[in-house]
Amino acid sequence: MRERLKMINRGEGLSVRRQCKLVSVNRGSFYYKPLGETEENLRIMRLMDEHYLDHPTEGVLRMCDFLLALGIVANHKRVRRLLRLMGLMAIYPKKNLSRLGQAKYIRPYLLKDLKITRPNQVWAIDITYIPMPKGFLYLTAIIDVYSRYVVGWGISNTLDASCSLEVTKEAIARHGKPEIINSDQGSQFTCHEWIELLEKEEIKISMDGKGRAIDNIFIERFWRSVKWDYVYIKVPADGLELYQGLKEYFDYYNNQLCHQGIDHQIPANKYYQAA
Repeated sequence: MRERLKMINRGEGLSVRRQCKLVSVNRGSFYYKPLGETEENLRIMRLMDEHYLDHPTEGVLRMCDFLLALGIVANHKRVRRLLRLMGLMAIYPKKNLSRLGQAKYIRPYLLKDLKITRPNQVWAIDITYIPMPKGFLYLTAIIDVYSRYVVGWGISNTLDASCSLEVTKEAIARHGKPEIINSDQGSQFTCHEWIELLEKEEIKISMDGKGRAIDNIFIERFWRSVKWDYVYIKVPADGLELYQGLKEYFDYYNNQLCHQGIDHQIPANKYYQAA
């Protein structure tokens, strides 16, 4: 639907009514502008995001209790909707409830007991929610697991697969192909477009086990660094300021920050020296 709406152009000779009919969309969909979330909901989302970084196993009911302790009354339906909008899900063992349309795209986890000894052997990709003063955005990033070097990133206002695909294509064009890319089982990665891209590039596909945050622990720690060291301190006012701030932060992260996980080395030095 979104792609078809983009085809409609007020500057064309055809009327909007006729264009909508030709691409089979309701004319009201073209004129509709979403209202966005209220300031109170944005505040609740920001609080839950901070809390989730330290307590990723807490689900809807515990989030309700957490908010109530802060004097905020929010029922479970509201909290569940906002958590889904943020792309957050409590980590705990679950029954296999994957729908058939997605299950066929799920791939096994390939990193167990794997010795990662060189750059571009394994990349990890993930998406996280970024709170903004008047809304929110999503950040997609890819890190090289061996060196912790950020090989690609991008921001978007939706959780669809397009941003992940673009970030991955740009990272491959700039740094070459990895042997393996690891992700979670989110809808962005259990779809035809994602699988098709990696198989075309002959890249092995690895996915976390369902409900297992430790399978992608490298990028989970990376999100903590991004949010606590930049997002929650600087509080960018809009998307442009967020983009410029992240660009500066990732430059610092890649080229100046020493990482304990890689023997206090700088990611760029470890990535390019080994490469």
